[in-house]
Amino acid sequence: MNSVLQLSGVAQSRLLRAGEISSRELVTAHLQRLDEVNPALNATVEIFTETALAAADEADTRLRPGREPRPLEGVPFTVKDSIEVAGTVCTAGTLGYRNNPPSTRDASLVAKIRAAGAIPLAHTNLPDLLFAFESDNLIHGRTNNPYDLTRTSGGSSGGEAALLATCASPFGLGSDAAGSVRLPAHYCGVASLKPTSGRLARTGHVPPSGGWIETLWQIGPMARRVEDLIALLPLLITPDGEDRTHIPMPLAVAPPLSQFRVAFHTDNGILAADPATAATVRNAARALEAAGATVEERRPQALERAYDLEMKFLGPDGGDGLRTFLADIGSHQTHPLLDGWLAKLGEHRTDIAGFAGYWAEIDAFRTEMHAYLNTCDVLLSPVAAHPAVPHGHTIHDNIFPGFSYTMAHNLTGWPAAVVRCGTSPEGLPIGVQIAAAPWREDITLSVALFLEEALGGWQPPATLWPGAQEPGK
Repeated sequence: MNSVLQLSGVAQSRLLRAGEISSRELVTAHLQRLDEVNPALNATVEIFTETALAAADEADTRLRPGREPRPLEGVPFTVKDSIEVAGTVCTAGTLGYRNNPPSTRDASLVAKIRAAGAIPLAHTNLPDLLFAFESDNLIHGRTNNPYDLTRTSGGSSGGEAALLATCASPFGLGSDAAGSVRLPAHYCGVASLKPTSGRLARTGHVPPSGGWIETLWQIGPMARRVEDLIALLPLLITPDGEDRTHIPMPLAVAPPLSQFRVAFHTDNGILAADPATAATVRNAARALEAAGATVEERRPQALERAYDLEMKFLGPDGGDGLRTFLADIGSHQTHPLLDGWLAKLGEHRTDIAGFAGYWAEIDAFRTEMHAYLNTCDVLLSPVAAHPAVPHGHTIHDNIFPGFSYTMAHNLTGWPAAVVRCGTSPEGLPIGVQIAAAPWREDITLSVALFLEEALGGWQPPATLWPGAQEPGK
């Protein structure tokens, strides 16, 4: 069963359709894997054992000969604990939501994946109200990195990434306002996609969309394998009739890699990538060049402003709106990592005239970045300046600015994918970020799929799976 657990959700679906395994067997195997790894990871906040097994039995009736199964019939998946699943409590990792009543319905994207036949398996851990680059909160504690338990799995979708890396789930959903599906993917060696802002409906996310930061964040899929991201995207893009910010754009089809103009960088002018991370990005660039793409080392000068602008956009009120929100929901005690975020936002407090100035700066940034797309089709970069750091270090001043590589594409709203392309001297995964023009997720995923095949992609963490069979063997 180990070899089945290592497969993508798409490959698991093929086994189910061929009758080589039942959905109950597949779901049970994932539940057993959760029991094996979660004591070390602390990645789940609730496991849906009874409902998952009942759904598996229903899926098995649809998988019988003569029936027409749905695209992901019987395959399990997991969900970040800021995205509602009917019948379960969505806490967003904050004390004020701990005693909320169970959700009465699925978030829109959960409903779409469930309608394709997939089965929710668990809610996964995250930071207090999603505000940290590591998953630690006062309700459930911290999630550990599967490649080194003394390090963080990242945030805010860190529980999701940790479970994917250890084969306790084939794919899932996270959300991203500054790098929250991409950084955990980098830290845990899996794949993820932050779609174009407005690409996917956000109904059923906690906290909900709204306010001036609305354009920064998006729900996005995460998986061990890029082929699952590719399979999920067409299922997720349909309108839900509720999210007014959702734009029903059709998916494009990527041209051959040989037609791509690729610009790559390892230093965004804010914090240069460490040597292992820089070498991984260069290896990815060389692989694309060998495949026929036009590759050049250069970057938009505007990137030097990305960190400052993201923090200005998040904190023109110095974090007062966030403090009020926390007080209103009853989160009168917050995690130190969230407190650290609020302190950093306080540095960017301004008045109405200053806020207008911030908007002008951000508009100029977006304009300059958009113009850069006249010179390239793909922007290749680090995901962060370093691989996974020790617990509690993400808020440090010598680490935090390194998250500006992901922040840049929350500001632009461009799609950006992450895939593992290397390993640090300490044995930690290193991902590469692939960004493209708005609505061109097809390009980001095409490049990610190629790099996964060329440079290896996910590898099993020996710390939690000694002697694991190598994928594909």
